[in-house]
Amino acid sequence: MRDGSSKLLTKEHSDWKEKTLTSSLKKFKERKGKFATSSNIVVERVYTPLDLESSSYLRDVGFPGAYPFTRGIHPTMYRARFWTMRQYAGFGTAEQTNQRFRYLLEQGQTGLSVAFDFPTQVGLDCDHPLALGEVGKVGVSVGSLEEMELLFNQIPLDKVTTSMTINAPAIVLLAMYVAVAQKNGITPSMLGGTTQNDILKEYVARGMYIYPPTPSMKLVTDVFEYCSDNMPRWHTISISGYHIREAGATAVQEVAFTLANGIAYVQAAVNRGLNVDEFARRLSFFFACHSNFLEEVAKFRAARRLWARIIRHRFDAKAPASWQMRFHTQTSGVTLTAPQPENNIVRVALQAFAAVLGGTQSLHTNSYDEAYALPSKKAATIALRTQQIIANETGVSDTVDPLAGSYCIEALTVQIEEEATRYIERIDQMGGAVKAIESGFMQREITNSAYIAQQEMEKNEQVIVGVNQYITDEGLEIKPLRVSKASELKAVNRLSQVKRRRNNAQVKKALHRLQSSAEDGTENLFPLILTAVKEYATLGEVCSILKEVYGEHRALTIF
Repeated sequence: MRDGSSKLLTKEHSDWKEKTLTSSLKKFKERKGKFATSSNIVVERVYTPLDLESSSYLRDVGFPGAYPFTRGIHPTMYRARFWTMRQYAGFGTAEQTNQRFRYLLEQGQTGLSVAFDFPTQVGLDCDHPLALGEVGKVGVSVGSLEEMELLFNQIPLDKVTTSMTINAPAIVLLAMYVAVAQKNGITPSMLGGTTQNDILKEYVARGMYIYPPTPSMKLVTDVFEYCSDNMPRWHTISISGYHIREAGATAVQEVAFTLANGIAYVQAAVNRGLNVDEFARRLSFFFACHSNFLEEVAKFRAARRLWARIIRHRFDAKAPASWQMRFHTQTSGVTLTAPQPENNIVRVALQAFAAVLGGTQSLHTNSYDEAYALPSKKAATIALRTQQIIANETGVSDTVDPLAGSYCIEALTVQIEEEATRYIERIDQMGGAVKAIESGFMQREITNSAYIAQQEMEKNEQVIVGVNQYITDEGLEIKPLRVSKASELKAVNRLSQVKRRRNNAQVKKALHRLQSSAEDGTENLFPLILTAVKEYATLGEVCSILKEVYGEHRALTIF
């Protein structure tokens, strides 16, 4: 803005406040309480170009598909093709989940996203005593290659991209996926998809870890290396802010802690000797989308711009493709309410709308009944239709980054980036993300934010419709999807049969070779795990071998 124009606007703004605004406030009092985002960023009454005086369009906003990618990673974004509609699904047995996958694909879903049950996520077979009662309850049980084969039966893996939400045993599940593809004549180079593979956020927010941080980081980097050499279409990690946010973090903390973890992964890969421009383009991110609409749109734009600057300048990446942040979004599970569950359809629609306006590459929309149980088929269909309506009926996909230039959106984008940068600088001073996690810093920050948010809700400072205001006496109309005990028994029986049919001598040999290599610590373990699972070594057996070598992580007490 030219100096003369700035001075004129400053004067006009001052005059407006003294005359027009003052007169209006005498007649119409503003609502009580603070006007602020979830990150406690003050929301101004009105935004003008004065709020962007330190910002440069070419430096900070630019054009879509060009550095710093504030406006999106592709020049045409959704004018070329819509985001991937990737509904998260998984429950019961492999056959039941396979049926849900095929149903969703028939309904127009364009990518798969696998939810694994708790035992699978912590490397336990379904017949382990600690798995009792949890098999298939919050995801599908996959303990052997046979179940992975059933899970993807009649699904063309060379044509459908698959995202797997798995972390501590990610290297094992990816090996099983590769083995299934190879048995069907599909080479690893033909596979497209993502392994979440983000162990650091498990220590921070989610708790589904197995091994201590140092060996866990080795396994993550082994996947980076193997995929860099063999799976050029595969995203080796989905660096997840979703679970950090759902644990109680603010939008700023979500960006900061996610990117700090991303820095740690990139540094680990560089230390391994990998070329940043050979693996950075296969990194992906995963964010939540909550209900503060303007903040969420700005959050996505700020995260994309900040990551571009980090990867370009901090790691000296040369290729523009390396600078691009590709991310998946899921609407917020913790904002779903059990009272008046139909209200969740509205919440999810608005959150999905914000994600699209923020430029997401793929999207999962939660089902309205998830406050009760796993999604029913009807609820899952409505969730998918929500995305299809946004894509085809609203017109927002016809132009790239339609909210760019909004004084409010641009100002919030700047503020979120600045505050997230300050967090990252603090984490750098601690020695990086791993040190910050080991000291409990991230965990304490998230817990404090969650406590403040809960207090605001209980004091009615933050209105949750149907929970602390606008309450009705409606009865429960949801018929929750229940996973039967029979599903667990079926999984246990199948695993028993697998162990009887396989060549146990070959399994023992493969596991012994894996253990020796893990103890040595210098070899990439992926090929050895791939050999073991092809012999039908189970998930639990592979993870048990690694536990013997690495030990198990014990959570830090932060209070």
